[in-house]
Amino acid sequence: MPGTNDALDPELAAAFAAMPKAANGTLLELSGIPGLRARLRAARAHLPATPPDPRVTIETLRIPRDDRTELEVVLYRPAGATQTLPALVWFHAGAQVLGDDARDDDAYHTALALNLDCVLAAVVYRLAPETPAPGAAEDGYLAYNHLAAHAAEHRIDPHRIGLAGASGGGAPAAATALMVRDRHAPRPCSLSLLYPMLDDRLETPSSSEAIAEVVFARPDIRLAWAAVLGDRLGAADVHPYSAPGRATDLTDLPDTFVAVAQFDLLRDEGIDFARRLITACVPVDLHLYARAFHAWDRFAATSTLTRSFEQTWHAFLRRHLHG
Repeated sequence: MPGTNDALDPELAAAFAAMPKAANGTLLELSGIPGLRARLRAARAHLPATPPDPRVTIETLRIPRDDRTELEVVLYRPAGATQTLPALVWFHAGAQVLGDDARDDDAYHTALALNLDCVLAAVVYRLAPETPAPGAAEDGYLAYNHLAAHAAEHRIDPHRIGLAGASGGGAPAAATALMVRDRHAPRPCSLSLLYPMLDDRLETPSSSEAIAEVVFARPDIRLAWAAVLGDRLGAADVHPYSAPGRATDLTDLPDTFVAVAQFDLLRDEGIDFARRLITACVPVDLHLYARAFHAWDRFAATSTLTRSFEQTWHAFLRRHLHG
């Protein structure tokens, strides 16, 4: 990563410098997914317990799947809100292979619910390689449909449900939007894709930029896609529900927000997806954050650049969730 630190926003460079690195110099190395999961769990176990935030109520839904397993969806609702609220269905980051406990991110989910005055519905979608695509997207569709069908029970406005995903969560978020359209379910009010992982082919210019290898390197994102798709990786007939960047028909999707970072292997596939949405006459808010790296808002949460991004994204969400 020659010159990366010099090119980054100073606050982001300082945050990156302070974080532990993988052997290849990035923040995340995916050659051994089970071992990485175990190390992340062990690290979390040593963190001090965070007391419950009295400003929200937390409820865990367990929605039956057809195979008799259950999908977990965790609802964060502003405490004392007795009125009907909009909802944001959230798909967490983790390259589609990490992140099996929504409660590990309580603070982030709580902040979204409070800042947006909405119900934040965190989907604990199935991970690869144990569940290949489109399993995660089917979980997203199940969660979305359940909330729309049971809106009155959860005091949610069925016409004000948005979809949002970050990084690896961008794939099931976008695929859920495609499924909702194709299966004629009630239309989401918005779609948000934050530095999304969308296309297994890794053919864009940014996917080969050494300076963009900050959070992960090209071999790692390829390993993640190999876990998601197995022997379908790179095949000509991969379905858009498994890799939404493959979609050729993006018509009739909801108003979409796309945020990408300058120094990110995934930058150009997010920009390309936004461009094709625009061509399909979908209203798009596209934002490229200069001097930022992948998921900068989580790794440098107090930075000026993060505050600017959050103000922009949250304004988009408020417009669409509250009308």
